[in-house]
Amino acid sequence: MMRTLLSFALLFALCTQALLIEAQTNPGGPISQPVKDTSGNNVRAGADYFIRPVSTVPVICRRPGCGTGFALASTTPNKACPLNVVVVGGNGQPVKFTPVSPNKDGVITTSTDLNVRVDVKTNCTESTVWRLQSDTSTGKRIVTTGGVIGNPGKNTISNWFKILKDDNDYSLQFCPTVCNTCRPACGNIGVFQDSNGNALVGITDQPFKIRFQTSS
Repeated sequence: MMRTLLSFALLFALCTQALLIEAQTNPGGPISQPVKDTSGNNVRAGADYFIRPVSTVPVICRRPGCGTGFALASTTPNKACPLNVVVVGGNGQPVKFTPVSPNKDGVITTSTDLNVRVDVKTNCTESTVWRLQSDTSTGKRIVTTGGVIGNPGKNTISNWFKILKDDNDYSLQFCPTVCNTCRPACGNIGVFQDSNGNALVGITDQPFKIRFQTSS
């Protein structure tokens, strides 16, 4: 009995210490936890994942290509570039995540600043790294391309996004903390339709639930 109590006390102490360390590394914010893909595995930096909207990916959806996914597309009439992030039918296009401070295991965690790069080749001069910018045609801030990987600070403030836990799923947020003197206008990353029928990804009032599916 005494041995059982000692074992329980030791386990409790270790768990408490881990929580304290986590709180110290992320003061004033939610505790980070590993992001999981649809197979229950950790999402890792440098690996390819499809971003799949939850509302269109029911549990019974097992055939390849069903549902919708995030991808790049030209949404400006008579202009092929730059490409913006949209929701399309099928899996969409794979993305890679690069956190501001990679951990030794390469695991992506929630509430952490990261870059998102769409892993496709395009004919545009802009990079395929996500970047938030104001769109004059819609009057909203949309996720477009032309960002850069790394170099956290004032000049790259629009390139950083976060993955948040949302019930059993996830959502995306723009609220970078890579610049101590900056005061970015934070917002949820969701989906809305423009006048041409494009499902644009950008700042919305409500969170937009998503999941991460491996491309292999």
